Amino acid sequence: MADEACGALGGLTPLEAASTPALDALAAAGRNGCLATVPEGFHPGSEIAHLSLLGYDVPAVFEGRGTLEAASMGVPILPGEMAMRCNLVCITPDGILKNHSAGHISTEEADQLIKFLNENLDDGRCSFFTGVSYRHLLKIKGGDKRVEVTPPHDVPGHPFRDELARPLCDDAAAVETAAYINRLILKSQELLANHPVNLRRIAEGKDPANSIWPWSAGYKPAMKTMTELYGIGKGYVISAVDLIRGIGVYAGLEPVIVEGATGLYDTNYEGKLEAALDLLRKDADFVFLHIEASDEAGHEGDAVLKKLTVEYLDHRIVGPLMEALKDFGEDVAVAVLPDHPTPCHIRTHTANPVPFIIWYPGIEADSVTAYTEKEAQRGSYGLLKEDQFIRTFLEK
Repeated sequence: MADEACGALGGLTPLEAASTPALDALAAAGRNGCLATVPEGFHPGSEIAHLSLLGYDVPAVFEGRGTLEAASMGVPILPGEMAMRCNLVCITPDGILKNHSAGHISTEEADQLIKFLNENLDDGRCSFFTGVSYRHLLKIKGGDKRVEVTPPHDVPGHPFRDELARPLCDDAAAVETAAYINRLILKSQELLANHPVNLRRIAEGKDPANSIWPWSAGYKPAMKTMTELYGIGKGYVISAVDLIRGIGVYAGLEPVIVEGATGLYDTNYEGKLEAALDLLRKDADFVFLHIEASDEAGHEGDAVLKKLTVEYLDHRIVGPLMEALKDFGEDVAVAVLPDHPTPCHIRTHTANPVPFIIWYPGIEADSVTAYTEKEAQRGSYGLLKEDQFIRTFLEK
C-alpha cells in the first residue's frame, strides 16, 4: 500500500488521501518507523520483501518464487527439478504484453487452461500446476536456475519478445534452459489462441489468457522455521496468495484458507479477520495476516481503487481488530506494514523502505499521529534493516 504522489489524488499518496481513522489511531498509540525490505542487489519482488520482513537472510535462503508457491500448493520439488512461478498473461496481436494477470482471470477458467497445457505441452520434462487466478506453477526436470525472465508485472506495455528468458552465464545448461522456456512460451501462445475459454472471454470483452509467462526459477530452499529462529510457538499464515502461504510453510506457519479470499479489492476482509481472531483465541502465538488488494491496484495503475483498498483495510480489518482486542482477555501485539511500495504511476514495485507501526498494551508512543509514508520517517524506530523489525516486534 506504500506509494508515491498520485496525480489522480491531487499529489497525495493513497495512504495520505485515504480516510484511515483506525490506522492513524494505531500510529498515534504505538511507535513508528520505516523498514528496508529489499536487500541490495535483489529485485523488489514480494518473495524477497516478505522473506526479509520475516527476518530471513535472503541471500542465504532465496531459491526463486516458484519453489515457495509450490510449498503452498503441496507440490514437492524433487532433486533435479526446478520450479518457476508461471503467470497466465495477455499478449496483444502486435506482441505487446498487455498485463500480467490476463485481466484477473478466474481460477476456474485458468484451471481449464492449465490442464489443457499439461495435455499438450507434456514432453516428460515439464509439468504445470493450477494455483489461484493468474498465478500458477511450472516444474522443469533438469532445469538450470541460472536464467532470468523479467517479471511480467514489471513490463506492461513492452514487446514480450524483449523480455523472454535469457541465460545468466555461458554454461550450456543455462543456455539450453532459457531456450526451452522460450519454446514453451511461444508454443503456449499457439495452443491458447483459440481455446474456448479465451474465445468466450474475448466475446465478453475480457482479456484472453493467451500466453504463459514462467519466471523466478529455483530449487528447493533450505529455511529454518520461525520457531527455530525466534522461539515462537504455534504460528499461522492467512493469505489468498500461494507465494505468501508457501513462505509461511517453510517458516513453520500453518496456512489457513478463508472462503472468499480473492487477493483483490473484493476479498473477504471480514472472514480473514475473524479467522485471525479465532486462531488467537485458540492456540496461536503468531498470526501473519496478508491482504493483497492494494498491490494489485498499484499494478493496475488505479490510484482511486488503491485508496479504496487502504480504506477497506482500515475500516474492515484494523478498526474491528483493535475493537476486539479491548476485551480479548490477554495482551496481543500488533504490527502493520506493506511488504514493498507499488507506485501507481509506474505500476510495479520499488525498493524504497516501507512505513510500519508496532503497538502493544503499555508501549510508549512516539510523536507520530498519522500512518503515512512521510510521517513514519519521523517515528522513533527510525530505519530498520534485515531482522531488526521482526526481532523488535517479537520481543514484546
